[in-house]
Amino acid sequence: MNNEGIAPNAKRLLWAGFLAILAAGIGFGVRGGILTNWADDFGFTGAQLGAIGGAGFTGFCFGIIIGGVVVDKIGYGKLVLAAFLFHVLSAFITFAASKGQEQSVAYNYLYWGTFVFALANGTLEAVANPLVSTLFPNNRTHYLNILHASWPAGLVIGGIIGWTLGESGTSWKMQLGLFLIPTVLYGLAFMGQHFPKSEASAKGLSVGSMMKEVGILGAAVACYLLVLFFNKALQLPEAVAWGLGGLLLVAVGVITKFSVGSILLFILFIAHALVGAVELGTDGWIQNITGNILNPAQGKILFVFTSLLMFALRFCGHFIENKLKISPIGLLLICAVLAVVGLNLVSGITSFGGAMFALAVYALGKTFFWPTMLAVVGDRFPRTGAIAMSIMGGIGMMSAGLLGSEGLGYAKDRFTAEEIKTQNAALYEANKAGKASSFLFLEPVVGLDGTKLSDAQKAKEKTPEQKALADASIVGDRRTLKADSFIPLAMAGIYLALLLYFKGIGGYKPLRIEEGAAK
Repeated sequence: MNNEGIAPNAKRLLWAGFLAILAAGIGFGVRGGILTNWADDFGFTGAQLGAIGGAGFTGFCFGIIIGGVVVDKIGYGKLVLAAFLFHVLSAFITFAASKGQEQSVAYNYLYWGTFVFALANGTLEAVANPLVSTLFPNNRTHYLNILHASWPAGLVIGGIIGWTLGESGTSWKMQLGLFLIPTVLYGLAFMGQHFPKSEASAKGLSVGSMMKEVGILGAAVACYLLVLFFNKALQLPEAVAWGLGGLLLVAVGVITKFSVGSILLFILFIAHALVGAVELGTDGWIQNITGNILNPAQGKILFVFTSLLMFALRFCGHFIENKLKISPIGLLLICAVLAVVGLNLVSGITSFGGAMFALAVYALGKTFFWPTMLAVVGDRFPRTGAIAMSIMGGIGMMSAGLLGSEGLGYAKDRFTAEEIKTQNAALYEANKAGKASSFLFLEPVVGLDGTKLSDAQKAKEKTPEQKALADASIVGDRRTLKADSFIPLAMAGIYLALLLYFKGIGGYKPLRIEEGAAK
């Protein structure tokens, strides 16, 4: 069995992909730290900053899904070039925003700069995931985990850039521009390289044939999330959003000759929507939550600690799979259980040391979710080429932005409001927000006014009212983490069912195209 790759330049292409995702992680990490600079320079509200951040999810989804559909036909090299140009273009667009401009002009530059940056990131993942899967068909779990170790590494570097250069007064453009260094490096690493074809592409399968195992069932998961995107992000009327989602589903049906698709792949897509919600969605809030329960500085340190731990652990996939003899599905089940335990431990933290232990358990759980899920799709659905992997990545990212991040925000508002109303209804009425929070089919709730809550949290000598507000927000954060733990609990149920399924058919093993479709 060849575990070193099917091409002589396999390792170079692996590390080129590593540098590409590192660039994405650094840009993402720095961007999170300079939001306050943008608020100061341009007077943006929290909603405007949130919309700019949301463009980072939207652009990624378009890049990975569109790229995944076309990559097997146009080749990896052309998409790498497109991603490189998108990354450079995003810098020019973003840097066009300058202090003193009209707010609407600066907003558009930053929004579309973020969108194009994310488009580049998604396009690169549409290349890197199937490329590494193709290069290392006998050891996908290990090498996809190595590839994605670059993401937490980028978050760490981005965080360090913010702490050092940001604290020293370095301009936000200089800080953000540092992502161009690994961008140039991945461009040079990919330059002149021969790219292998995926097994599906080498067999000459058409896009319709590759899509058959995705089918109506798999497409329905993606289309539902797109409906939410059309309605919430683009502010289209609900009827229009559902109409567009229906048209896309019909289009997939026509392309696949109305293939129902694989039930197993449908289940994996649902599981990955949960992965996106609990991993990336929680990542977007965890620094805020731990910083509120302890203090903001410790929250930042804990976030970097967790990212460093993830980076190190993702190099252990080979040991887990080959030395401990744990299958990818078994690994996912163990990780889901650890994530449940970890989130509940984090919800009860009272000290920095306790927080480090709790977050270590949580990090151990979430580390292997994303790359191992991609490996399972590569192993079991070779006929889909890059398409199923890319749709799965898009589903996870859309879920993070539309379900995970938004759902946790709703939970924080709800639980905090419930706590303060129980303690002091009059205080709640005096400090509630002007607009209700809503999430999917759950009852709308009016949370606390963000400015008043922030003032209460920052006050060194709190009044009794400010202390009550700050304490209620901590209770709300603890209850939010407990509610969040139900997501990996549901995932554990799915993975346990899959483990029993594979045991019933003789065990988990990678398939080749000639072995037929996975059931």
